[in-house]
Amino acid sequence: MDVLSEPTFMAACSRSALAALRAVATECQTLAAGFSDGEAAEGLAITEELRAVFQRPASASSASATEEEAPPPEFLMDVPPELLSIIMSHLDTRALACFAATSRSLWCDAPTPSPALPTPGLLETELRRRAGLHVGSSLPEGALSWVPYLLKREFCDALRRQAPLAVGFRSHSIFVDRKGCLHLACLREKIEAGMVGEPLLGHDWSSDAASVSVPPTLVPLMQDKRIVSVATGVRHCLALSAEGEVYSWGVGNYGALGHADGSASAGPRRIETLERVESIAAGDCTSAAVDDRRRLVTWGLAAWGEDPTGLGYELDPETRMQMTPKRVDALSDDRVAGVALERSFTLVVTDAGAVFSFGSGHDGKLGHGSLQNEVLPRRVEALAGTGWRFVAVAAGIDHSLALTDEGHVYGWGSGYDNGHGQNQHTPQQVAALLGKPVKLVHAGGSSSCAVTGKASFIPGAADTTSISATGSLRHSRRRSGWRR
Repeated sequence: MDVLSEPTFMAACSRSALAALRAVATECQTLAAGFSDGEAAEGLAITEELRAVFQRPASASSASATEEEAPPPEFLMDVPPELLSIIMSHLDTRALACFAATSRSLWCDAPTPSPALPTPGLLETELRRRAGLHVGSSLPEGALSWVPYLLKREFCDALRRQAPLAVGFRSHSIFVDRKGCLHLACLREKIEAGMVGEPLLGHDWSSDAASVSVPPTLVPLMQDKRIVSVATGVRHCLALSAEGEVYSWGVGNYGALGHADGSASAGPRRIETLERVESIAAGDCTSAAVDDRRRLVTWGLAAWGEDPTGLGYELDPETRMQMTPKRVDALSDDRVAGVALERSFTLVVTDAGAVFSFGSGHDGKLGHGSLQNEVLPRRVEALAGTGWRFVAVAAGIDHSLALTDEGHVYGWGSGYDNGHGQNQHTPQQVAALLGKPVKLVHAGGSSSCAVTGKASFIPGAADTTSISATGSLRHSRRRSGWRR
């Protein structure tokens, strides 16, 4: 056997000693929580002895340059790229837009041998990560640069997922102010207890609810929460906090509140089984939420008579409701970007731009070319054939809307009272909105609404917006009441 030289032998001993120290440190990390005060003090003393062993003299030239900590970076671009990436991953869209306005050097890396194909920078890389795999490799027509285009797209997508205002069927409204405070207003002089009364208002009224007239007022039980989105059904309300928590209140006997006991709640009560939620939606007696992993959960009444209500899964024949949130497993392979509910059906749009529908097929509102009911989610193939990427959906009583990323609107279902300008069982582009770049769509009762305009979301840019609507709100309210 060869005899090791002295330097080689010493190096081997050093490695062995360091390995032993690492093993002891790892074991101490596991056991330290159970140390007594005396054992912890002894451990600190041993640590100081080890520190003295490995301390180098201040005069040593090899250590003098490393003992001083490097000063913090003075400029944004002095921050290590890895750290910048982590920071940007935690910023919202507006903060990323500020980054873009602060330093254009974040848009792309240093010029490459081919100036026409610059390497994507940190900001574009982060925006592409958020947008998913469906972002193409070439800029859409009219877009001048990837960063402004992706920022605008993300801003619009976030806007569609969060609703700061919701109007309920029984003359109640809830809305969120700029500070994230939750308010509620009732438009009736007399409030029916148990319907638009105590459970629905979110206030703990001590007087007779039938004699209370409520103007817009702050919901006291939610003053310590920052709310970002709200939704209402016929007799229940939902609120989403900035922390991803969902609160519900109102009438709970159909399971729409998401609590296992099914009881009504006079004030907002957190749904404990939901966390890290990004968006919420409410139908007549059903509710839905999408979490940060883009998974859809639903709960509430399972069927009206023989028609499914659009929960998206099979239930026991003896069970007519789902009391607590349950995941829609049929969409487990898809990342859900948005959801819209009505009385008896549900629409879903995915990150990849596909639209699914399920529930009652009455009036062709599912878009599959028939009146057939669908318990499980089914893709609307007629929309897939258009070649467009869809980014938002909206549901009326018996009609549906879908919006593309280029601002085109498709509608299908009942054209009763001109709710979407046409009457068919398969999607068709809404003729009245041709040539108008639509940013948002909404459907309620037999009416529809579209917000149009061209906007730039880089700070300081102009924004122009207009609103188009079809249908009769007054007549749709009367019809809604009859249908319900």
